Amino acid sequence: MIAEHIEPGEPLTPRPERTPAALRMALAQVAPHRLAEMERQKDEAITLAARARSLGPITQFLETWAVAIEIARIPCSAARLRAAEYTARTVDHDHPAWRGAMDEIRDLHTTARESLTSQVTAPPG
Repeated sequence: MIAEHIEPGEPLTPRPERTPAALRMALAQVAPHRLAEMERQKDEAITLAARARSLGPITQFLETWAVAIEIARIPCSAARLRAAEYTARTVDHDHPAWRGAMDEIRDLHTTARESLTSQVTAPPG
């Protein structure tokens, strides 16, 4: 098997549709170690939606995983997130590096969410 060269800023996989099946397939490509977590959260979202008689928990589940996949499918973003999460776990909360790591995590999630929003609202081209 020949490994394909992928640039750090290039997506590993196309952006999936915001459906459970499409998100699961994308996650299997970019972060398969998180599949059990996704399934557990999907079950929780369905249970909450049934109890609340609202689609809100399912919509939130889809949004959360769309953002996670948006970050994971771009190698440089995924690496930045892993580094920031490691720092956030390993330094004291009063250390300046902890605040920097938390800011990086927030910025990555915000950028991914904005990217997804612009994709949804962009006119067909």
